[in-house]
Amino acid sequence: MKTQILIISIFFSYFFSIASVPGFYISDENNKTQYVVNSLKTKLVWTGKKVIGMHTGNIIVSKGTMYVENNKIVSGDFDIDMKTITDTDLEDPKTNASLVGHLKSEDFFNIGKYPIANLKIKNVIQKGEKFLIKADLTIKGITKPLEFEANIKISENNIIASSTILVDRTKYDIKYGSGKFFEGLGDKIIYDEFELKINLYAEKK
Repeated sequence: MKTQILIISIFFSYFFSIASVPGFYISDENNKTQYVVNSLKTKLVWTGKKVIGMHTGNIIVSKGTMYVENNKIVSGDFDIDMKTITDTDLEDPKTNASLVGHLKSEDFFNIGKYPIANLKIKNVIQKGEKFLIKADLTIKGITKPLEFEANIKISENNIIASSTILVDRTKYDIKYGSGKFFEGLGDKIIYDEFELKINLYAEKK
């Protein structure tokens, strides 16, 4: 027992001694710079396609934070307020309201039970001029891994990022109109993948 205590003491003595050496770096939350999403300057556009057409609209990113270390994003967490989903291509008010109501229903995002979707950045890898983002996306309480490329510009006071993300809705139990799960839909098929186009603006806290 005394030998084990001696070994542990020597280890910690050595660890803290080298931690004080210039150039030795210990990463912790205090060493990261926090950036907070500006919801008014951030735009999230969704697009869903079907055999005979498509629809598009907006959703608000209600809050989000990113942490930067050594000029690299190391983590991020974003809430998407599904209650704010809109349609921008249908001009008739009744038709527009009908579509938005359907999107909010149990057939699609079931916002009564799941009002918030979430994206968590797990890793960011630079690939030339772009960045590969590895993240977890949660919709309707279901979390799945997701990868996508993004353009990211980090400055002292803000982060500006843009990306187009393809999401397979069936992975999140959104099966309405899917030819993968229902036969005989013909031209009423809604494609499984929908697009999220994000232009994000975050400010240094």
